[in-house]
Amino acid sequence: MGSLKQVMCAAVAVLLMSGVASAEEGFPFGTEMTLEALPQPGSKRIPNIEIGDNGEVVLELWCKGGKGQFSVAGNTVIFVPGQIQDRSCPPAKAQADDDLVAALAGTETWKRQGDVLTLIGPKPLRFRMNGN
Repeated sequence: MGSLKQVMCAAVAVLLMSGVASAEEGFPFGTEMTLEALPQPGSKRIPNIEIGDNGEVVLELWCKGGKGQFSVAGNTVIFVPGQIQDRSCPPAKAQADDDLVAALAGTETWKRQGDVLTLIGPKPLRFRMNGN
């Protein structure tokens, strides 16, 4: 029985062998996107992600911030969170941030329709590309 680490290594190997694959409209490397969600009470902030050309991610969550990495092969996607900065967040926002990072880490596949990226896993997440 394979471990999660073995599955992730196999997915990365597929990615390396196939190059960066794309769906109909392509994974939105090199873009900044905002989560389709309402602000937390007492704040106007909505989480966003900046996806670099090589899948590196800068996260600005409800309160916390951090980094991560997307690996994409076809419609399969793996998100590996990096270090997340605790910014003395109130408990409710800290929990919302932790839940969002967990949902990103649970992502299995993706689809893109125009300027909307849907990350599909136990909890689907929809991000909209930020306009210039």
